[in-house]
Amino acid sequence: MSEALLRAEGVGKRFGGFTALHAVDLELRAGERLGLIGPNGSGKSTFVNCISGDFAAHDGRVSLGGQALDGLKPHRRARLGLARTFQLPQPFGSLSVLENVRVPVLFAGQAGSATARAMQCLEQVEMAGKADCLPRELTQVELRRLELARAIALEPKLLIADEAMAGLSNAEVDQILALLFRLNAAGTAIIMIEHIMRAVTAFAERLVVFVAGRKIADGTPREVLALQEVEDAYLGRQ
Repeated sequence: MSEALLRAEGVGKRFGGFTALHAVDLELRAGERLGLIGPNGSGKSTFVNCISGDFAAHDGRVSLGGQALDGLKPHRRARLGLARTFQLPQPFGSLSVLENVRVPVLFAGQAGSATARAMQCLEQVEMAGKADCLPRELTQVELRRLELARAIALEPKLLIADEAMAGLSNAEVDQILALLFRLNAAGTAIIMIEHIMRAVTAFAERLVVFVAGRKIADGTPREVLALQEVEDAYLGRQ
């Protein structure tokens, strides 16, 4: 087994008297595809926010490529190779699609033309034809593609895709899956947080399950979905 790209050790998060995460451990290898699932309110997004720096964890440690992330703001983590998409796309509404992608290209300080690199990212997500459009002119699936293009622009080692398929049709889900597979094939490790089970089981090499802020399972999709405690969690027996 290769050295872990991402390592989270004993991550805990509290909101007042409520403990949202209980000492969560997780490792991810370079280039791995991981699915993170669990009922609503299980702590998935809280965990991701602690990894990305949107929340400060109260307990534990997080590292990326052997470098500690604790205390670093999200933009510093992005420079180290961590990118994410959001459940609700958050483009710059007054900027064109191309300009939206130029922003992370310029942030990453990549050599060469920022416009050419941004267009390359749009081509990767099959959005080059929408380069001059404003975000309000895009469909829901096109907004998801734009989110992915902005993440790709950072050339991440790790991408966290947080419900990137929410609200999409079956055909649109398949389109986003194909994009994520291509990105992974190019070497990017991906954590997929998703409620569409056919998508996450098709994509993930490993599944991790959260329930009530605790990691209750970690293994192949077949192994994890066969566990009684996972079935109970999804049927509301916990």
